Amino acid sequence: MTTLNQSDFLIREPAEVYHTKARDYLSSHQLADFRKCPLLYYQKQLGIVPDEDRPAYVIGRAVHTLALEGEEEFDRQFAVGGPINPKTNAPFGAGTKAFAEWCSTHGKSVLTDAQYSLVCQMSAGVRAHEQAASLLAFGVAEGVVRTNYCGQPSQIRMDWFEPQQGIVDLKTCDDLTWFEADARRYGYTHQMAFYRAVLAEVLGIQMPVHFIAIEKKSPYRCGVWKVQSEALDAAQRENEAAIRRLQRCIEADVWPTGYEDIRIYDSF
Repeated sequence: MTTLNQSDFLIREPAEVYHTKARDYLSSHQLADFRKCPLLYYQKQLGIVPDEDRPAYVIGRAVHTLALEGEEEFDRQFAVGGPINPKTNAPFGAGTKAFAEWCSTHGKSVLTDAQYSLVCQMSAGVRAHEQAASLLAFGVAEGVVRTNYCGQPSQIRMDWFEPQQGIVDLKTCDDLTWFEADARRYGYTHQMAFYRAVLAEVLGIQMPVHFIAIEKKSPYRCGVWKVQSEALDAAQRENEAAIRRLQRCIEADVWPTGYEDIRIYDSF
């Protein structure tokens, strides 16, 4: 594994370039939408349902950038601060018109001072964790791979890749105690199974997968999980079954919700 030349298969490109190719390449997030509801996937493809950009997502992107790519890249992508209200000598709130206008002049994602402080503490929490720091000591951030997977043009953008440690995915969470439940709820194993499988199409081998999770509140606990291959194998089988259903939906141009039939409710 140490002989892998990352430049032979990893594409380096800005996130906005990666996302513009979403109409041509299947991603793990698109497949998750399809598994949840084929009609939702289809409407997102048509632009009828836009992707949300919640404040929590901005925090997550900022933590990824600072923790994985460093301060220089963070400064390229993000501005910090905001306009000052002359009447109160305090910053305008993030939801005000003045703040929105100030943001529009910067051409970047903007964090308030409080948000920036949070991002810095979360990034420091990641780097202070011995196992997390070891996983991130060497490697490439935000590497892109494109190839055919199960007959479908597919793409992945890995948070971190290193030839021996494999794929490392950084997650933010409200409470580290419940991270494993969050991973099941949000389909993180299916996401990583997709990444591992697409990468294997290029490398011919399956790479290890790790999660790093960091809390969004004090004491900013950080944890590391190695994802068992058996769990990834099971999720991969479900992903591949979903891709086959996707191909049938494309051929028939039929997009169900998944709730057309009567279901049995037997809980009490």
